[in-house]
Amino acid sequence: MATLLKGAEVAAAIDQETSALVAQLKEKGTTPTLAVLRVGERSDDLAYERGAAKRCETVGIAFRRELLPADATQEELMAAVERLNSDPSVHGILVFSPLPRHLDLKAVRDALLPEKDVDGITEGSLAGVFTGSGKGFCPCTAEAAVRVLDHYGVDCTGKSAVVVGRSLVVGKPAAMLLLARNATVTVCHTRTPDIAAVTKKADVVVAAAGCMNMISADHVSPGQVIVDVGINWDDAAGRLRGDVDFDAAEPIVSAITPVPGGVGSVTTAILAAHTALAAKNAK
Repeated sequence: MATLLKGAEVAAAIDQETSALVAQLKEKGTTPTLAVLRVGERSDDLAYERGAAKRCETVGIAFRRELLPADATQEELMAAVERLNSDPSVHGILVFSPLPRHLDLKAVRDALLPEKDVDGITEGSLAGVFTGSGKGFCPCTAEAAVRVLDHYGVDCTGKSAVVVGRSLVVGKPAAMLLLARNATVTVCHTRTPDIAAVTKKADVVVAAAGCMNMISADHVSPGQVIVDVGINWDDAAGRLRGDVDFDAAEPIVSAITPVPGGVGSVTTAILAAHTALAAKNAK
């Protein structure tokens, strides 16, 4: 039976640090504030928004909503970004994506101030991840994946790590963070032939393809550590599932994150932590 790498324990440790920083900032007259910018009413956005709001309440961060209808124009969206950029009381901005097809997310990324980009979507933030400069903020989910490994004492030095997925949200930044922890990293994607042959040889696998149960028993080996970033709704079962077939993989591997109960709670904890840091850094 594999060890379960539960996110609640990791999130609680992060929250403790964030709460202490928030208290210090409030003593100096600053209340860290996160604003979410949401277009439309996507169910997954709403679920994440509720989780983020609850996390902010837990650590003492103020939470604001900037809501636009699904048929909002690009001009209305950019005006909302500018309002939040120019509001000194807002320290962190979370833009929900994907946006409706008629809207341009790149324009939003280009306009968003990097110092308020607490989910790491701007080129300035991503440059900090790829160069290792420490500037800006890493995408929260990618950071959550490696923070789980850190918390549970998984030393990646000299280990073989495979990331399944190459998005800028998780796959690519997670690969950079693993490299920074001295792992030897391979990135697999939809054009990789025989992914199972690659993942079976890894010490650590980060599943971030966004495809339910993509990683099966055939993809894993004894002794591996599996971090499942996937969040997929299984209509047949009426529940969330990850990118890993948990029931098939768990008896084989050494340690694995459950879905739900794994990376998700750590992601919102990091979002709150980034907001507190942004408030600390604000001039």
